[in-house]
Amino acid sequence: MKTIQTPDSCFVDLEDYPYEAHYIDVDGLRIHYVDEGDSSAPPVLMLHGEPTWSYLYRHMIPVCVAGGSRVIAPDLVGFGKSDKPVDKHDYSYQRHVDWMAGFVQALDLSAITLFCQDWGSLIGLRVAVENDDRFERIVIGNGALPTVDGRTRPPLPNAMAFLAWRTFATYSPVLPVSRIVNTGCLRTLSPGERRAYDAPFAAPESMAGARAFPKLVPISPRDPAVPANRAAWDALGRWHKPFLTVFSDRDPIMRGGERVFQRHVPGAAGQPHSTPHAGHFLQEDTGPDLARQINELIAASPAS
Repeated sequence: MKTIQTPDSCFVDLEDYPYEAHYIDVDGLRIHYVDEGDSSAPPVLMLHGEPTWSYLYRHMIPVCVAGGSRVIAPDLVGFGKSDKPVDKHDYSYQRHVDWMAGFVQALDLSAITLFCQDWGSLIGLRVAVENDDRFERIVIGNGALPTVDGRTRPPLPNAMAFLAWRTFATYSPVLPVSRIVNTGCLRTLSPGERRAYDAPFAAPESMAGARAFPKLVPISPRDPAVPANRAAWDALGRWHKPFLTVFSDRDPIMRGGERVFQRHVPGAAGQPHSTPHAGHFLQEDTGPDLARQINELIAASPAS
């Protein structure tokens, strides 16, 4: 597997991102992560999606740290400062799950509160239920777990919008990352923020992961990820630990998707679910408020 690393010089003086870089080897790949707060405190694991990286969580990290948590925000393989396989065929749904499960195990994390969005949800929910002894709570915003059998309104709540995005990401000769992120926000990103989202993709070959992601979402019963996703969905039906949904009201793809989780997951009953006024990237539109909701959930549900 041929990989590249985005030069460190691309990440110099990024706006509102003062965090020290940490790296760990998983399956021969270097994964970057932010690690802030008391190292002995229970962690909040923040998983990003497409085509972002840990920069997405810059406004949530300090609020959760102030609330007493250790915050860990990795860059998925192919994104941010993590290693980037240059062949899009080297990416698969299962490999992403294995890489993140390996990351959690390598850091020996436990009593985890997961916050996941977009592909962070497709990966994070699998990692959580397949390693449920390490996880205490789940908070999901604008995410899904496609099973392609009607139980999660396959493939996603608003399929046509997703399919249009999938076609664009696959065939467009240019993938304007910062413009894509800005389109998914209600607010307008600053020039410095747009530079930060473009920073990981300094060379065309560094975009293989971002190009691969949309086609990895299961939309056919024959997709190799479907059996594991169905098993994970069944496991969520037995998840009694706290499960909070924070789906935004202006997400063109995921809007309304919280209802299927609230009906299915026992741990969602009685939780203070919210509908933030935000776009797809709710971390950009309402990040500090989301972080405060995480703090409140942790305070209201001490680890067993």
